[in-house]
Amino acid sequence: MKQRVIAASLALFLAAAVGPVSAAGPYAPDNTGTNARDRGGDTLTAGDQPQSGGDLQITQQVRKALVADKSLSVNAHNVKVVTTGGVVTLRGPVKSAQEKMKLASTVARVAGVKGVDNQLEIVSQ
Repeated sequence: MKQRVIAASLALFLAAAVGPVSAAGPYAPDNTGTNARDRGGDTLTAGDQPQSGGDLQITQQVRKALVADKSLSVNAHNVKVVTTGGVVTLRGPVKSAQEKMKLASTVARVAGVKGVDNQLEIVSQ
């Protein structure tokens, strides 16, 4: 019985010391704003990816290059990549300005890329 009281007291003390914990973090629990922006037709989405062999191959090579770079964050590995006429559009969150620049320079080095439209957003956690 004494051990249970001590354990309960310790648990209450730790809960008070840590404070409230939010699973959602500083971000909204949904991406409604992003979805509304994408539906507006002003930004490229995966549905805008042409099915031409050259653009698809560039997109595949860009994706391979980004995933192969283990120094990038999980978010950077999962950015949207859309290639149209050799121009690669990058969209999504990254952790820093340095990471944003690194992605753009990595993409620019892929064979066949004529330009990079860097629409990446810097988010900090």
